[in-house]
Amino acid sequence: MDALCGSKFWDSNLSVHTDNPDVTPCFQNSVLAWVPCIYLWAALPCYLFYLRHRHQGYIVLSSLSRVKTALGVLLWCVSWIDLFYSFHGLVHGWAPAPIFFVTPLVVGVTMLLATLLIQYERLQGVRSSGVLIIFWFLCVVCGIIPFRSKILSALAQGKISDPFRFTTFYIYFALVLSALVLSCSREKPPFFSPKNIDPVGHPQLPAALGGVGPLVPEQGGPLPRGGAEAAGGEEEATRAGSANLGPSVLAGVALMVLLIPLNGAVAVKMRAFQVEQMKLKDSRVKLMSEILGGIKVLKLYAWEPSFLKQVEDIRQEELRLMRQAAYLHATSTFIWICTPFLVTLTTLGMYVSVDKNNVLDAEKAFVSVSLFNILKIPLNMLPQLISNLAQTSVSLKRIQHFLSQDELDSQCVERKTITPGYTVTIHNGTFTWSQNLPPTLHSLDIQVPKGALVAVVGPVGCGKSSLLSALLGEMEKLEGKVYMKGSVAYVPQQAWIQNCTLQENVLFGQALDPKRYQQALEACALLADLEVLPGGSKTEIGEKGINLSGGQRQRVSLARAVYSDADIFLLDDPLSAVDSHVAKHIFDQVIGPEGVLAGKTRVLVTHGISFLPQTDFVIVLADGQVSEIGTYAALLQRNGSFANFLRNYAPDEGKKHQEADSRTALEDKEDEEVLLTEDPLSNHTDLTVHEPVTYEVQKQFMRQLSAMSLEREGQGRPVPRRRLGAAEKVVQATEAKASRVLLTQEEKVEMGTVKLRVFWDYARAVGLCAMLTICLLHGGQSAAAIGANVWLSAWTGEAVVNGQQNNTSQRLGVYAALGILQGLLVMLSAIMMAVGGVQAARLLHQALLYNKMRSPQSFFDTTPSGRILNRFSKDVYIIDEVLAPTILMLLNSFYNSISTLVVIVASTPLFAVVILPLAVLYLFVQRLYVATSRQLKRLESVSRSPIYSHFLETVTGSSVIRAYGRSQDFEAISDAKVDTNQRSCYPYIASNRWLGVRVEFVGNCVVFFTALFAVIGRSSQSPGLVGLSVSYALQVTLALNWMIRTLSDLESNIVAVERVKGYSKTETEAPWVVEGSRPPAGWPLQGEVEFRNYSVRYRPGLELVLKDLSLQVRGGEKVGIVGRTGAGKSSMTLCLFRILEAAEGDILIDGLNVADIGLHDLRSQLTIIPQDPILFSGTLRMNLDPFGNYSEEDMWRVLELSHLHTFVSSQPAGLDFQCSEGGENLSVGQRQLVCLARALLRKSRILVLDEATAAIDLETDDLIQATIHTQCETCTVLTIAHRLNTIMDYTRVLVLDKGTIAEFDSPTNLIAARGIFYGMARDAGLA
Repeated sequence: MDALCGSKFWDSNLSVHTDNPDVTPCFQNSVLAWVPCIYLWAALPCYLFYLRHRHQGYIVLSSLSRVKTALGVLLWCVSWIDLFYSFHGLVHGWAPAPIFFVTPLVVGVTMLLATLLIQYERLQGVRSSGVLIIFWFLCVVCGIIPFRSKILSALAQGKISDPFRFTTFYIYFALVLSALVLSCSREKPPFFSPKNIDPVGHPQLPAALGGVGPLVPEQGGPLPRGGAEAAGGEEEATRAGSANLGPSVLAGVALMVLLIPLNGAVAVKMRAFQVEQMKLKDSRVKLMSEILGGIKVLKLYAWEPSFLKQVEDIRQEELRLMRQAAYLHATSTFIWICTPFLVTLTTLGMYVSVDKNNVLDAEKAFVSVSLFNILKIPLNMLPQLISNLAQTSVSLKRIQHFLSQDELDSQCVERKTITPGYTVTIHNGTFTWSQNLPPTLHSLDIQVPKGALVAVVGPVGCGKSSLLSALLGEMEKLEGKVYMKGSVAYVPQQAWIQNCTLQENVLFGQALDPKRYQQALEACALLADLEVLPGGSKTEIGEKGINLSGGQRQRVSLARAVYSDADIFLLDDPLSAVDSHVAKHIFDQVIGPEGVLAGKTRVLVTHGISFLPQTDFVIVLADGQVSEIGTYAALLQRNGSFANFLRNYAPDEGKKHQEADSRTALEDKEDEEVLLTEDPLSNHTDLTVHEPVTYEVQKQFMRQLSAMSLEREGQGRPVPRRRLGAAEKVVQATEAKASRVLLTQEEKVEMGTVKLRVFWDYARAVGLCAMLTICLLHGGQSAAAIGANVWLSAWTGEAVVNGQQNNTSQRLGVYAALGILQGLLVMLSAIMMAVGGVQAARLLHQALLYNKMRSPQSFFDTTPSGRILNRFSKDVYIIDEVLAPTILMLLNSFYNSISTLVVIVASTPLFAVVILPLAVLYLFVQRLYVATSRQLKRLESVSRSPIYSHFLETVTGSSVIRAYGRSQDFEAISDAKVDTNQRSCYPYIASNRWLGVRVEFVGNCVVFFTALFAVIGRSSQSPGLVGLSVSYALQVTLALNWMIRTLSDLESNIVAVERVKGYSKTETEAPWVVEGSRPPAGWPLQGEVEFRNYSVRYRPGLELVLKDLSLQVRGGEKVGIVGRTGAGKSSMTLCLFRILEAAEGDILIDGLNVADIGLHDLRSQLTIIPQDPILFSGTLRMNLDPFGNYSEEDMWRVLELSHLHTFVSSQPAGLDFQCSEGGENLSVGQRQLVCLARALLRKSRILVLDEATAAIDLETDDLIQATIHTQCETCTVLTIAHRLNTIMDYTRVLVLDKGTIAEFDSPTNLIAARGIFYGMARDAGLA
C-alpha cells in the first residue's frame, strides 16, 4: 500500500498514540474511499436477484427521482474530473501517486452504478431503497474523517497544499450528503402493483386474500394513502401505533431531542468527576501500599497518626466528589424517570388540545403508552451507559498513557560481538536513570577479561549499583557502547525472593540437578539453615522472604546465581548482609579464586576491603566516574586517595591476622555449623534501588510464622523452633521435611448465602431510618405510577358527548401531577441513597483503616500485601460506587414487579390462579441463578488477589527476571493466573444468558395469561382496564429479569462489605494512649533500662524466646548486644518497643513499667535506627518529621551531622526534595543516613541501633560512629552489632545465648575471660 500511495499507509503515532487522532492521507484515499464502493458491488448480485423476483409495478418519474439521478451524475462527473486532473499532472511532469488514478476510477464507476440502480429500482416499484441508503450513509461516514483532516491540515500549515483536490472533495461530500438526505424520502406508490391493497388500510388483509389481480386506480390516479401504508409491512404497522395520534407524536419527539443536550452536559460533568475521583483513588491506594510496606517503621516511630491523617485527607476529598457525583446522578435519574412519562404526557396533551374532536380511547392511549414504555429501557440504561463510557474512556486514557511510556532499549547492550578475550566492555559510556535527569555515570571506559574477578569500590552514592544496572541494560544509555558476551546471573544489593519454596527460589525455572543443587547450597552456607527450616528445601518462603533473615535471603539469592551456571556474574554487595566469618566462607567457596565460580567472569561490588587483594583488578568509582583502575598492588603503589584510604582502614598486619584466624575457625568441624549460620541482625536493608516500598512486607522480627504453618498442618503441640524471619532462628526440629510447609494460608472463600448480618451491617452504615425512607419513597413512586395509569384508563373510558370528551384539561392536569410526583419521589430516594451510601463508604473504610493501623506486626507478616490492598482498592470501590446504585435498581425492579401483579390481578382477577405456579418456577430459577452467580463472584474475587501479588512480585524483581532472561516465563505465569480468574468470569456471563432465557419464558407466560383472561372476560371488562393490564404485563419480563440480576449483583457485591468487615475486626495491639496512666513530662530523664525476670514468646503455647532475663543498663551507658544466630538479640529490641508483649516479668524504664503505658507514649520516647532504611514518597522534610514538630534549623543541623548536608543543599528543592516511592531516587546508603538523621532529630534518651550501618562504606561508618558518640553522649545506646569493631569501645557488651544472658561485662574483660565474645572477636580479627 505504501508503494501505491507514495507515502505511509498507517502511522500508529498519528492514529493511536496521540490525544488528537487522525489517519494518514494514504488511508483516507484508499480504505475510506473504497469501503462504500466495495459494499455496493458486494451487495449488487443479491440485490439484483431480489429486484427481479419482487416486481411491484413501476413508479412514475418524479421530481425526487430526477434530483437523485442528477446528484448521481454530478458525483460521477466529480470523480472523472479528479481522474483527468491526475492525467494532467502526468502530462506536465509531476507524476501523482498511483492511488490518485485508482480511487477516482473506482469511485466514478461506482457512482455510475448507483445512478443506474436508482432508475432500475424505480422501474421495479421500489419506493425507498435500503441498499442505497446504506451506501450513501457509508459515503458520508467515511467522508467525515477526511472532511475534518483536511481542515486541520490546512490550519496547521497555514495554507491549502492541493487546492484543486481540496475543492473537489468538499463538492463530493456536499453531494453525497444531499443524496443521503434525499434517499430517506419515499417515492409515490407504484402503478400496476400486483398486490391487492385494501383502500381502508388494514395491513393484514392483502396477505390473507393472496392472489387477487392488480387494482387499477380510479381515474388513473395513485392509490389511496391507506393502501400505500399497507405496502410497508410490519415496520409500517409498528409506526402506525404511534401514527394513530397523528402529528402530536412530534411534540414528544421534540421533547426527547431537547433533552439530549441536557443529558450531554450531565455526562460531561460526570466524566470530569470520574477523572478526579480516579486520581484520588490512585493516590490513596498508592499511599496505603506504602504504609503496608513500611508499617514496621511506622510502629517503631509511632508515626501512625500522621499517615492516618494523610489517608483520611485524601478520603475526605474522594467522598466530597462522590457526594457531588451522586447528587448529579440523582438529578439525571429524575430527568430519565420523567422523560418517558413527559413524552407520553406531551403527546397525549398535544393530541387532545389540537382538536376538540380528538377522542382518547383505550386503543390510542395504551398502544402509545406501550410504545413509549419501550423508550424506558434505553432511557433508563442511558445514565449507566454514560457513566460506564466515562469510566471506560478515563481507564483507556490511563492505560494508553501507561503503555506509551518509554521502554527499555533491548539493543543498548550488544550481546553478539565483543573484542576477543573479553566478556564485558564499556566504551565511553554515559548513562542516566531517566532522560530528564542528569547522567548518573559518565565517560566510563572499562574492559573485563574473560574469567576475571573485578571488584568495584567507592563511597556511598558514587554509582556502583548503577554500573551493574547499566551492564544489564536497566539504565538509559546516552552515549558510548556496551558489550557483554554470554549468559548473565545477577545478585542484587537486596535479595529478591519469590513466594514459593526455597528450592524453587534457587532453581529459578531450571530443571533440578541434585548434585549441582547440593553444591550450590553448600557453597552458599545454606545447609545449616535447611536443618532448621521446618520443611527443609520444600519450606515455603513468604512474600518478599518474610520468614528468612536478611543474610539468608542474600545467600538464597547467591545460590540462585551459582545454580544458574551463567558465564557472567554481577554481584551487588552480597557480602554486607552476612557476618564477617560467613562473608569469608562465601568469598572463599563461591566468589574467590578458589570458589565454585573460578574461571567465570565476576564483577563484585563490595565494601569489604579485606577481599580486594584476591581480586584480579579493582575499579574505584567517584561521582559516577572511574577515578582509579588497576590491580590491588598497583593501586597501593600509586599512592592515590584510594591507597590512603586502604592504609587507614586495612593495616596489613591486622588483615593477615584476621585471615589466619578465620581459616582456623572454619577448619574447626564442631564450630562450622554455628559459624555458617550468620547473625540475622546482620540483615542488610531490604529495599533495593529497584524495589518499590509498596510491596515491602516487614519481615525482620516476627518469629512465629514457621510454627504457625506447622500448627496449620495439624501438629497441635508446642513446637520448639528457630526463628527464620528476624533476629534469630529458634531451634526447630521436624521430621516432615519432604512436604511443602505453607507459611501463608490460601485466602478463605465464603460459602453459601451471604449472611443476613452482612446486609444488616451495611444497612446500619447507611442508616436504618434512611433505608426505610428509601423503601417507602420507592413504594410511593410505584403507587403514583399505578395511579397515573389508572387515571389514564378512566380517562379513555369516559363517555363521548357530541364526538368530544369533557374535562380534558382536568384529566391532563392530574395525569401530569402524578407523573411529576413519580420523578420527585425517585429523585428524593436517589439523594437519600447517595447520602447514605457515602456515609456507609466513609464508616466502613474508616473502620478498616483504623483496624489495620492498629493491627499487630504479626498480621502484616503473615498476610500478603496484595490481599490487604485488594480490600482497600477493589472492595472499597464496590462499596463506594456499586452497592448504592444496585440497591436502587433492585428496589425499582421489585416495586415494578409488585405493581404489575397488583394491576393485572385488579384488572383480571382470574390471573390469581396462575400466580402460584409462575411464582414457584420463578423462585426456582432465581435460587439456582443467585447461588451460582454469587459463588462465581466470590471465586473471581479470591482468584484476583494472586494476580496482584504475582504482579507486584514481578515488578519488584523485574531487574533480576530480565537479567536471567525469564521475562516470558513470568508473563506466562501471570497469564495463567489471569486465566484462572477468567475461568470464573466466563461461566458468570453464561449464567446470565441462562437466566435471560428462563425469565423471558416466565414473562411471556404472564403476558399470555393476561391476554387470555382479558379475552375470556371481555364482556365484563372495560377496554381501558384491559389495555392497562396488558401494557403492564408487557413490562414484566424486564422487571423480573432485572430483579433477579440486581438481587444477584447485590449478593455478589455485598461480599465486599463481608470482606472489609472481616478485616475491620481482626485482633489489635494495645491502646496507643492509656489515659490516667501517662508517663510524666520529660520521661525518661535518666534513660535507665531494666529487665526483671523477663520472658517472652511469640505466641501462646510456644516456647520462650527470652527466658527469665534480668539485667540493668544505667543511664548514658553504651551497650553492645551480640550473640550467635537465634540467641534473642532482636527480641530484646522488639520487647522494648512492645512489638512483642511479655509472657512474664517486666521492663522498666526509669522505674516506670512500660506495660502500664500506651504504645505511643512509649515508642515516641525511644528511637531506633532499623535495618531497613524505609522512606515514604513525599518531601525529605516529611520523611524526617511527619508531624512538623521541628524547625528548619534543627533539620539542617541533623543533616550536617549525618553527612547528608552536601547532598541535600545541592538539590534545588532543598528540604522539599521529593523522595520517590521507597526512596528509590536515593542510594541505599543515603537512605540509611536519612534514618540516622531521623534518630538525631528526635533526641531521645534511649537509642537502639539495629545494624544501622551495613550499607555504608567504612569511612562514612567511622564518621557516623563518631557522630553517635558525640551527639548521644548522654543517651543510653543499645547496639545490635554486626561489625564488632563498632562496639569495642562501648561501656559493656551483652552476650546472649539461647535466650539467656551468657556474658555481660566490658569488652576488655570479656576478651580476657576468653568466652563466647572472645571467639567472636577472634573470628572478626579483633582479638
